[in-house]
Amino acid sequence: MKPITITLAQLDFTVGAITRNTESIIATLQQYADSDLVIFPELAITGYPPEDLLFRDDLEQLVYQALDKIAAAADTNLAIVGHPQRVGDELYNSVSVLHKGKCLARYHKQRLPQYGVFDEQRYFIPGHDNGIFTWQGHRIGLLICEDLWHAAPLASLASENIDLVISLNASPYEVEKHQQRLHILQQRVSETRIPIVYVNNCGGQDELVFDGHSLVMDAKGELVAELPHCQTACASVRADSNGLQLLDSQFKPHEQSLLAEIYQALVLAVRDYVTKNGFKGVTLGLSGGIDSAVTMAIAVDALGADKVHAIMMPFRYTSQMSQDDAAEQARRMGVKYDVVAIEPMYDAFMQQLEPLFAGTEKDTTEENLQARARGTLLMAVSNKTRSLVLTTGNKSELAVGYCTLYGDMNGGFAPIKDVPKTLVFELARFRNLKQEVIPERVITRPPSAELAPDQKDQDSLPPYDVLDRILTLYVEQDWSPNAIIDCGFDEADVLRVVRLVDINEYKRRQGAVGPKITARNFGKDRRYPITNHFRYELERQVQARSSHEKN
Repeated sequence: MKPITITLAQLDFTVGAITRNTESIIATLQQYADSDLVIFPELAITGYPPEDLLFRDDLEQLVYQALDKIAAAADTNLAIVGHPQRVGDELYNSVSVLHKGKCLARYHKQRLPQYGVFDEQRYFIPGHDNGIFTWQGHRIGLLICEDLWHAAPLASLASENIDLVISLNASPYEVEKHQQRLHILQQRVSETRIPIVYVNNCGGQDELVFDGHSLVMDAKGELVAELPHCQTACASVRADSNGLQLLDSQFKPHEQSLLAEIYQALVLAVRDYVTKNGFKGVTLGLSGGIDSAVTMAIAVDALGADKVHAIMMPFRYTSQMSQDDAAEQARRMGVKYDVVAIEPMYDAFMQQLEPLFAGTEKDTTEENLQARARGTLLMAVSNKTRSLVLTTGNKSELAVGYCTLYGDMNGGFAPIKDVPKTLVFELARFRNLKQEVIPERVITRPPSAELAPDQKDQDSLPPYDVLDRILTLYVEQDWSPNAIIDCGFDEADVLRVVRLVDINEYKRRQGAVGPKITARNFGKDRRYPITNHFRYELERQVQARSSHEKN
């Protein structure tokens, strides 16, 4: 076999932008004209996931036109590109090998994921035949993403004596996902002794973040190349009779901290959501608290300080400490900063509502009205300036409904929606390692919504370290209340948290989209009915066990 050069094109493709995606593919083919193979991610032409765009006939025609253009452009090299492919009435998730205006080989994905954020069986049917082509004496097999997570597809290719497998992927990020991928690749290599070239998508797409981190693993299970996390990049390797060699030392395997991975994923999610949807910048309420502080840091790192507008909206319960800390962070980060008191708005609302509230006592209604005044103000600024409002709530508060519908939940994107409160604190510390942009007092003071005198979050919720552990077991791992109690948690705390999670599904359904970083987010991952009495069954199970233990 002759030596060949293989280029991994870890690029950011926008869903539905077929013309622009095609131009990007062709430009990369031209840039790497000396490479033999240039590999692009799964469904690169349409972007991933195209969802119900796949039902449109006009999209199908544009894809076929794109394939023709790419095939014509692949003059000196082979373009290996992912796309949807219709055969009769059946639609496949496919990869084509294109060269000099022709399709040399085509493969249809065999394993279609239907779990978590994936819904591929709604659109595609599975393929059944192996995809193999030969170039310069190298016999190369093709797989697509989920295929690699199962032993059979690669084992079938191995039985046909291939030298190398190429896997096209659109694998979204979550905590420790990179380690999972490494384990899967090592497992497949140990089973077959076949090297793997793994090319992943990179970019934000609504609630999904594709983190790149493309890999090349040799027949011994050792990493040859590792592309960066949450950055577009192209890397080339040489394949010959001696195996695989990296041609650019900057893509050697490297270590990165978990907090760095998470933070970079959030930054990428914000950047792509704002830029791909055409917003001029972002606006957010800066309260002097930890959530808005971390959200603003992410926004500045994603877009630049000139694209971020922070507004402090004090009320009579807003402490001077909060006002000072918000102003100081805005100064440190160099963003546009305004102070707009909400007292006149609140008083006007209360004046109009007074006849309707006659004979009632004050309760959370008045607290929520403060948040709704702030939300109205932010949305007005958004409309006038064509900026996107970032809502600043975290996963812990969203889980238990510790947020105000049409108030602090107002906004178009929620950067820390899937970040538990305890992790918010860790991310603040992490960001300050680079430069202390978040005042220390914001991190160390007890969290408070400041909607009532001397209010603290812990007045209404268990301590966040306890709350987050209960939420992980109940929300992400589907443990029963009894099983959680068996871990040593207080029964009253568990029942209260479970009840709050269940009754606040209606709030979460109306919340802004935000990036998934955990194993199970409030979005495509977790689909619970709003009208749902199952919690009563769970409560009865706990009560029955407690009664039995007392007897």
